[in-house]
Amino acid sequence: MRATIVHESRGRMRLRLRQKNMTLRQADLLETWLKGQPWTREAVVHERTGCVIVTYTGGRETVLAALGGFTWAGAESSVTLPGHSTRELNREFQEKLVGKVLMKGAAALFLPAPLRIARVVWHMVPFLHKGLRCLGRRKIKVELLDALSIGISVGRRDFGTAGMVMFLLEIGELLEDWTRKKSVADLAESLSLHVDRVWLKTEAGEVLTPIGQVQPGDRVVVRAGGVIPLDSVVAEGEVTVNQASLTGESVPVAKRPGGAVYAGTVVEEGECVLEVKQASGQGRYDQIVEMIQRSEQMKSAAEAKASSLADKLVPYTFAGSLLSLALTRNVTRALSVLMVDFSCALKLAMPLAVLSAMREAGREHITVKGGKFLEAVANADTIVFDKTGTLTHACPRVAKVIPFHGKDEAEMLRLAACLEEHFPHSMANAVVEEARRRGLNHEERHAKVEYLVAHGIASSVDGEQVRIGSAHFIFEDEKVTIPEGEQAKFDALPPEYSQLYLAIGGVLSAVICISDPLREEAKDVLSTLRDLGVKNAVMLTGDSPRTAAAIAAELGVDDFRAGVLPADKAEYVASLRREGHTVLMVGDGINDSPALSEADAGIAISDGAAIAREIADITIAADSLWELVRLRQLAMALMQRIENNYRFVIGFNGALIGLGVAGILPPATSAMLHNLSTLGVSLHSMSALPVEKRTLSRAKGHNEI
Repeated sequence: MRATIVHESRGRMRLRLRQKNMTLRQADLLETWLKGQPWTREAVVHERTGCVIVTYTGGRETVLAALGGFTWAGAESSVTLPGHSTRELNREFQEKLVGKVLMKGAAALFLPAPLRIARVVWHMVPFLHKGLRCLGRRKIKVELLDALSIGISVGRRDFGTAGMVMFLLEIGELLEDWTRKKSVADLAESLSLHVDRVWLKTEAGEVLTPIGQVQPGDRVVVRAGGVIPLDSVVAEGEVTVNQASLTGESVPVAKRPGGAVYAGTVVEEGECVLEVKQASGQGRYDQIVEMIQRSEQMKSAAEAKASSLADKLVPYTFAGSLLSLALTRNVTRALSVLMVDFSCALKLAMPLAVLSAMREAGREHITVKGGKFLEAVANADTIVFDKTGTLTHACPRVAKVIPFHGKDEAEMLRLAACLEEHFPHSMANAVVEEARRRGLNHEERHAKVEYLVAHGIASSVDGEQVRIGSAHFIFEDEKVTIPEGEQAKFDALPPEYSQLYLAIGGVLSAVICISDPLREEAKDVLSTLRDLGVKNAVMLTGDSPRTAAAIAAELGVDDFRAGVLPADKAEYVASLRREGHTVLMVGDGINDSPALSEADAGIAISDGAAIAREIADITIAADSLWELVRLRQLAMALMQRIENNYRFVIGFNGALIGLGVAGILPPATSAMLHNLSTLGVSLHSMSALPVEKRTLSRAKGHNEI
């Protein structure tokens, strides 16, 4: 990159590119590349001026070296751009806005009076058409109020007022359209699938390839538990796909060769080769935009209330205008009332506030799929946590292997690793890793392995049944017995560890103790959530009651349930809701999915199971549970903003109507102030939410998030 440093301060650099012109694509490419660098905190590229502003962490030399090595060709091969650019959207609306303002100014300065009148009459036609259409449907809506105010002004030969009102309405409509589209586009981008690399099937075998290099017609391999990265058609294999994130279908759909699959959906069972039909960033984005625009069921109760109230208030505005005319016999005063309505501000500002909050959450690595889930987070009085991978780091290690029934410790670990290596679970990975660390080669000695979700693994070795899994699976389902004379040894198992039980021939042969340390911040996060109004924190785990009790005491949760199965988790969450609680469920695994669906808002950890992320209503980053606190703060701030918007819109517009009836404000001024207030409250709704960051900063040990 050829650039000049224009200004520099600690951790911030402003550069100007030494090239005459920058295309919109180049600006998007550079900005996306910068945001993908490990040292970047924030990056902004201004294509008109060629100015680049970078806020970074670490050494200045690292940043300069990376910038010096940047090339457009290199960025094209390594960066995946979204299918839709908000930069293009901004440019389009800027040009429209400037064009309308210049056209209005030119008409006022250069057109003679007859032509100005003709222009006003021509422009009023669409407004009258909309008003007559409302009247034909017997609906009193904002369009009818606008048509009446413009028509009456023209009828009174007050062409200046009519022209100004139409200009203000067009500008307001343009800005409203822009704010909504931009908010939807920003949100869709935050929800879009971000997959860096895929397994590309080539003649040389499977090659890990940047997704930006994948073209329609290429073939990619996806296995059980994986996310489908691109809109494709199944070329080989049979799979079941969870499409809940896009279609709402809770039941997985079988896909065979020739069947279409969509980016962002998850393969639950099987393995397949897909033929890519849609380039990266296209299909998923379009479907998310459509989902956002049509998902009335995702709207919060506050949004629904605003929309309903806006429609109900239009007839009252119309009645107020008629009453003003009847009492004062003054058409101007009646027009001043017609120029003001509550509908625009209420219908625009409330959804924008929600969309903006969702977009802001996205910047904090929190993905929210609908406004009603933010409302649930704000109102929640109970939060339920899965333990493993949620309250813990999900990086378990084998602490001890305790043999029973005269078995050899190394052999039991070898056998356990032989069974567990087939399944990508954190505890299974810990067993396999420990065997590798000890140099135990676990050759395949078993028959076909059967995996039972949330239970364990069943197989056979040398004609004997082998089972490994939870206490519930081993002792209740499989009726495994403890060897004679070893009950005291079993009772002395350390409670601070999670346990995997290995049984051969119906007799307990070994207990593998797993250490999975709690997240350092977990206890402080729970305390902070209580300060923010969450009254009840519950932990659910498949561990034994002894282990669960020890962990619960360390965390300070209000309640816990041990030895629970997926159905038990879901039923517990459902029972809390039946009791009248607003419940949040936080989990990360396949076995958490039913409970996530039952909660008022299900929250998944981003590096957990793909199915959990797709089913969940909200996804948070895996690096810290403090994101839960941030989410709660954002949600509460959003609800406060919505309440403040209500008060402002009702108060300000009510005052305009009063001033119009009193004859203080002329119609054009009322229209201008009304449109400016609508724009103002909309822009305010799009601004950053005022949330308290001191608690987070203190807990994290730095000054800002």
